[in-house]
Amino acid sequence: MPATLNAADRRQLLERFLRYVAVDTQSDDASTTSPSTEKQKDLARLLADELRALGCGDAAMNEWGYVFATIPGNLPAGHPAAGSVPTIGLIAHMDTYFATPGGGVRPRVIESYDGGDIELGPGQVLDVTGNPNLARCVGQTLIHTDGTTLLGADDKAGVAEIMTLVAWLRDHPEFLHGPIRIAFTTDEEVGRGTEHFDVGAFGADYAYTLDGSDLGEIEDETFCADTALVTVTGHDVHPGYAKGKLVNAVRVAAAIIDRLDPNHLPETTEARQPYLHPYTISGNVSTIELKLLVRAFSIEELREREDHLRQVIAGVSTRFPAAKIDLAIQESYRNMAYKIREDIKVLDYALEAVERVGIEPKRQAIRGGTDGARLSFMGLLTPNIWAGGQSFHSVREWVSLEWMAAAVAATLEILTVWVERSAKA
Repeated sequence: MPATLNAADRRQLLERFLRYVAVDTQSDDASTTSPSTEKQKDLARLLADELRALGCGDAAMNEWGYVFATIPGNLPAGHPAAGSVPTIGLIAHMDTYFATPGGGVRPRVIESYDGGDIELGPGQVLDVTGNPNLARCVGQTLIHTDGTTLLGADDKAGVAEIMTLVAWLRDHPEFLHGPIRIAFTTDEEVGRGTEHFDVGAFGADYAYTLDGSDLGEIEDETFCADTALVTVTGHDVHPGYAKGKLVNAVRVAAAIIDRLDPNHLPETTEARQPYLHPYTISGNVSTIELKLLVRAFSIEELREREDHLRQVIAGVSTRFPAAKIDLAIQESYRNMAYKIREDIKVLDYALEAVERVGIEPKRQAIRGGTDGARLSFMGLLTPNIWAGGQSFHSVREWVSLEWMAAAVAATLEILTVWVERSAKA
């Protein structure tokens, strides 16, 4: 019989989540430190303390702000799987998105949601038309903000779920499981969540991130991702005496953006379609720095988007021959599917577990990335489990408590599947 969370468990899950979103943990895309913001360590210290209180004696925060802890396996010596169950890692990230206000979160809780539009605050409405998953959550407990900040369900929902799982295991010593490793990471939102992650020291054989969205989703694909940095160097002179001399880097950068294929932008693509996304621009007439995200599900399509950018730059260079345009491509991460398909049971066991808890599993590709993408290429296969959050990176972010509780139950069942399969091996 699959494990379930009772009313007290769900109340504690909600209390944990509300406690964690109150801590400002926004990362900083412009920072070169690690973690990119010291305030991420505020939540890290809190989690390390709570883990120790829950019986994880080795729980600690390291210099990079990561939190690690261990739950030993509890199979009796005579159990058919004793000594053969792989160590399973459970991972979530503590930081929140950097480009939307994330401090001073004021969460609001709706018990028994009635199915209508939700007024968040002046000028902000969580509408049913724009959020079709609201219709799936009628009667449930929803958490949202006042429409001025992120909620932080990405990924504090995952953090709260893992912490609730740890507490549930402490309270249910009869539940048999193999060894478990816990990790909470920093800087996932700026693409540096695994920058200092030592896979060997972590000691897990397989892992799962709890960082997804919709109920029942198990994600084994991410984008392949690069970042393109375009540097435009012009020549500034007094505009009153500029004829034949001024080379305006601002106009050059604007021309590059204008020539991007409108059919391959984030706002015009969906599902498995790739895109180029100009997302930051800074500078002046003399020098402009333009950053673009390059995203595709295959390396081949990723290269096509980068080649398109090169063609755009070549055309603009012809129009502005006196400008100097430099392009640098930085690799971010690759589609985890390339690695997970090498040992597919890490995915299959998760899909089976979801079905066992009475939820229809949905194998999904993420139009984004997770720590699991990089970890999979670092030797730790790490698909992603839903955490329940909706409208990520938005002041309209919300989450269902029931979907969060279901993620805990499904993760517990994943542990059971690993025990059963190890016994048959």
